[in-house]
Amino acid sequence: MEPLTSHTPPAHAAPSHAAASHATLHRRQFLTRSGLAGASWLTMAGHFLARADETRADEAAPARRQTARSIIVLWLEGGPSQLETFDPHPGTNIAAGTGAIDTAVRGVQLAPGLERTAGEMASIALVRSMVSREGDHERAAYTMKTGYRPDPTVVHPSIGAILCHELPQAGTDIPRHVSILPGQWPARGGFLGNQFDAFRTGDPAAPVPDTASRLTTSRDEARLRDLDVVERAFARRRQARVDATLHRATVAAARQMMSSEQLRAFDVSSEPIALRRAYGDTPFGRACLAARRLTEVGVRCVEVTLSGWDTHANNHALCQSQLEILDPALSTLVRDLRERQLLDRTLVLCAGEFGRTPNVNLAGGRDHWPNGFSVALAGGGIRPGAVVGATDPEGRRDPADPVPVADLFATVLTAAGIDITRVNQTPIGRTVRFSDGRPVAALLRG
Repeated sequence: MEPLTSHTPPAHAAPSHAAASHATLHRRQFLTRSGLAGASWLTMAGHFLARADETRADEAAPARRQTARSIIVLWLEGGPSQLETFDPHPGTNIAAGTGAIDTAVRGVQLAPGLERTAGEMASIALVRSMVSREGDHERAAYTMKTGYRPDPTVVHPSIGAILCHELPQAGTDIPRHVSILPGQWPARGGFLGNQFDAFRTGDPAAPVPDTASRLTTSRDEARLRDLDVVERAFARRRQARVDATLHRATVAAARQMMSSEQLRAFDVSSEPIALRRAYGDTPFGRACLAARRLTEVGVRCVEVTLSGWDTHANNHALCQSQLEILDPALSTLVRDLRERQLLDRTLVLCAGEFGRTPNVNLAGGRDHWPNGFSVALAGGGIRPGAVVGATDPEGRRDPADPVPVADLFATVLTAAGIDITRVNQTPIGRTVRFSDGRPVAALLRG
């Protein structure tokens, strides 16, 4: 075993509980009066407060070898059926009538409805033997997003939070961890801090909330001047409390984002209409296009959610309607990244919390199944065309070459050049690795 190296995130002095409560109250009042209040804006604040430290870390960080610089997570919320997506078993009892189509990789088939993705299989890798110990939606989502099962003593960071922490980037005016169309359990910063939580926003067809002032320029500037007077007066004999609120740094960073050209990355309307149609005229399709644009301006991780995969009833029809949304978006994202020469530095991960049972229930649905399901990967550091593992065509035996969730997590982090053996110290003094898994060699480029 390689020796473990200690790593402690930069420490910041924390105010007392009473001071923190007081600071929170005044910070909210300040934001409200300045016309900057809003749920999305408050979410951004944590990202802004962390950015100065990240810039310094970026300048001081040693050169490191890595391939993936950003990750796009296509989160299929609800648990997609492997048999109706990436692991069909045509002609078997467990298929229940689902067929298969050939792909660009000889001998590899996908379920009908993924015709366009099949054409991109030479750039995509599959794991068909994922195994998890969690069959509950919330617990399984936590496990798939963090690589760990839920633990009451610690909240683990998601992949995106780890990337933002370990691969800081100076000069990015917008949050570098973004969740578009967020589901019930968006990615979190965990013990790394709330500043690494995903910034949540909706359909890119609409503007990003709370990024434009509702006031005229003159009135906006007048309010800020007035608030500056109030803050200076308040700071007399209370400088420590004012410093703890970080009012000035937060507002300065927020206003910088509001005027930043990088905000345009969320707006897909400037893209050619043919490309937008290729992604699909759906919120998910637009979100995938926005994800590509965001990674181009330095965003480390974009999570895009497609909900509706909890097919306890009417599984086949529901899966087909979902594939009509997923297929154009996934296939075009992979092709678009490749044609722009971005695929080598952008890793795409398509996954849900678990799979679906081999048997079909009385309602024509498939139930939760963590004992052999599929994920798809493409891009930075991933071996294209690879297929790992196999499930039993009779649905009775365990999958061949099983891949635990922790190993998938370790593989993705390794593809990004992150040292998974590093030990981190949580705020309560626990030592935790980013992953306890082992990278799957067959998925990684040599």
